[in-house]
Amino acid sequence: MIIAILSGFIVASMVPILSKLIKGKGSILLPFLPLGLFAYFISFIPKVSNGIAVDRFYSWVPSFGIDLSFRLDGLSMLFALLITGIGTLVFFYTFSYLKGHPYLDRFYGYLSMFMASMLGLVLSDNIITLFIFWELTSISSFFLIGFNNDDPNSRKSALLALSITGLGGLFLLAGVLLLGTSGGTYSIQDLLSQSEALKSSANYNWIIFLLFIAAFTKSAQFPFHFWLPGAMKAPTPVSTYLHSATMVKAGIYLLARFTPVLGGTPEWNNTLIIVGAVTMTYAAIHALFRLDMKGILAYSTISALGILVFLIGLGTEQALLAAGVFILVHALYKATLFLVTGIVDHETGTRDVSVLSGLRKVMMPVAIAAFLAALSNAGAPPFFGFIGKDLIYEATLYLGDWAYVLTGAAIVTNVCLLFAGLLAGYKPFVGALPTQFEKVHLPHPTMWAPPLILAGLGLLFGLIPSLIEKSIIQPVFTSLVNNETVIHIKLWHGFNIVLGLSLLTLTLGAMLYWKLKPSENLMSKTLRFEVISPKSLVEKFRSLFIGLAQFWTGFFQNGYLRNYVITILGFLTLLLGYRLYQGVNLYIDFASLTDLTIYEVIVVIIMAVSIIFTVFSKSRLVAVASLGVIGYAICLIFLFYSAPDLAMTQFSIDTLTVILFVLVIYNLPKYKTFSSIGVRIRDGVLSIFFGTLIAILTLEVLSEPLNRETSIFYAESAYLLAKGKNVVNVILVDFRGFDTMVEITVLVIAAIGVFSLLKLRLKSIEKE
Repeated sequence: MIIAILSGFIVASMVPILSKLIKGKGSILLPFLPLGLFAYFISFIPKVSNGIAVDRFYSWVPSFGIDLSFRLDGLSMLFALLITGIGTLVFFYTFSYLKGHPYLDRFYGYLSMFMASMLGLVLSDNIITLFIFWELTSISSFFLIGFNNDDPNSRKSALLALSITGLGGLFLLAGVLLLGTSGGTYSIQDLLSQSEALKSSANYNWIIFLLFIAAFTKSAQFPFHFWLPGAMKAPTPVSTYLHSATMVKAGIYLLARFTPVLGGTPEWNNTLIIVGAVTMTYAAIHALFRLDMKGILAYSTISALGILVFLIGLGTEQALLAAGVFILVHALYKATLFLVTGIVDHETGTRDVSVLSGLRKVMMPVAIAAFLAALSNAGAPPFFGFIGKDLIYEATLYLGDWAYVLTGAAIVTNVCLLFAGLLAGYKPFVGALPTQFEKVHLPHPTMWAPPLILAGLGLLFGLIPSLIEKSIIQPVFTSLVNNETVIHIKLWHGFNIVLGLSLLTLTLGAMLYWKLKPSENLMSKTLRFEVISPKSLVEKFRSLFIGLAQFWTGFFQNGYLRNYVITILGFLTLLLGYRLYQGVNLYIDFASLTDLTIYEVIVVIIMAVSIIFTVFSKSRLVAVASLGVIGYAICLIFLFYSAPDLAMTQFSIDTLTVILFVLVIYNLPKYKTFSSIGVRIRDGVLSIFFGTLIAILTLEVLSEPLNRETSIFYAESAYLLAKGKNVVNVILVDFRGFDTMVEITVLVIAAIGVFSLLKLRLKSIEKE
């Protein structure tokens, strides 16, 4: 199984080598990769449909509980079949759609990488592995959405999608770590046994909050939905693959997978019901006013994702069954409509539904696929969409006091989606054919056969639902509810309330289609509300944040080293002052101090005079020399207190520092201006305060009782473990050898920098 998952990455890595072959006729071979994977996963249907999950385990980082463990059950099998099945058709479709494109090889590489990432995501049983593949889907989708990289709008859309989904990835990482810590395991199957403990955990609300943000950003739920319409700048194969069947359903998969573990609480269910209901109605209404076929499908996709979140939130067995069926229903008809949209755009050069009509006369197979998909989207019998819509109404009808409200929201949503489906799948093909489209012709069969196959499956599964009832839908339902309840799906349930609601939806949708005519005028009226849309609010926040960042950077990172030092010392002074304000345990035993000697007094006087010279000198060389005198005075103090090692180290470092400073500033001009009185007073006050606080804290440290445990360990172990009698040397070379190595590295880097400056030859104008 791991070879099947990684095969997409392997093919993507070979793209640069096979570039010429892929750009030629060899690209027709690439669709056989997803086709082979589709056949591989189909072979597991008999086993999975009998309730036997397929597990594969590969040890990776066992010390951290991270393993490459994969599990093929009903839910993951449905997604694996969608990823590879629709992937196969998209690969074939791309062969003609992007034929002759200079970056065709690159596109297939990105597409293969994305397919592998999605397979890894839905098959992972380890939540850390799931997160890794989750992030890989975001990265590979970024390249696919921004494929037309010469278009600034395409680049902007790719960055927006990556920003939103990347934000969700950060929340997912925090969520899975907290979930694994609370549950004591990173295995999803093992977490099932910890379900009750997790729900009663103090971290439960944080866990579901983090997972919700991840799922809502990936699956374009309100208010994170606005990245999806912008992603329609991508080529049609991307829109079909990512935004109808795979990537946007990753968030749905996450919620569905963790429903048996974390679901069933008011916090989980109510949140998903509210977010899903708002998203599905908001996006469905937006789809009414779009003119671009991709725009219509984008908002109807957001609405459909809202329906799935809504159904998972309801949490009943009927609702989860409806969710499982609708995942397949939506993938079939929406992928068809996206592929049809690509064909229309490819052949006519436009996607404007107010201009398109009569195309059935020049591309009948495409029109048939579009009609079938539009009818399945509408929920008309005998299509599979009719079964899906009936199950949605059955899920909302029997929910007590909220049944009327929730069913009403579902009806409004489905009516608007029916209108959107007719607008994208029916209107461009009926009516008279405009003269500018008379020369339009049917494309290569690899373009029109895939949508026809998908639309045909939507009809076949509606007529004979038993084909998938036990083999696919039953295992999906079992994974969602985590029990052995047997389900039955059929086309005809007799005359009942659900049938009446379906007929009402069809009637209202058809009436809305005949009455509401989309136009530029109608579209412009909706744009007046754009200022309060989530996208506009995020753009305003972005502008505000950029302005704040520019101010902050300009104020603190202004290029002056002295300002950086002042900022750091000022912050530390405030921090240390607050520590002093809290109270300092300061006690000095003056009786234990030795008397001052004449040598110590002389050295301190020398240091004081040197400091005065350093501060008030107008020459850099004099200031550096004075600093060197201060360093040598410290060396003498070390000698007075019997620390020759420290004295020699200080002497070496101080000598080297003075020499380097002199070499560096030798060619620099003298101070052009001396610091103003105000600046000197500011620096003096800051220095006095900081030095005083450091002195007080040093005395506080000295007044604390000594813990000699560490020093005793080093003294006793220096010779035994490191075979050295000089404890200080042993600490530096052995016990803290890595620290010493890093310090040496820093010195080497500094030396290289100084050497570069010495070799620098400035022009005369640059020296001024």
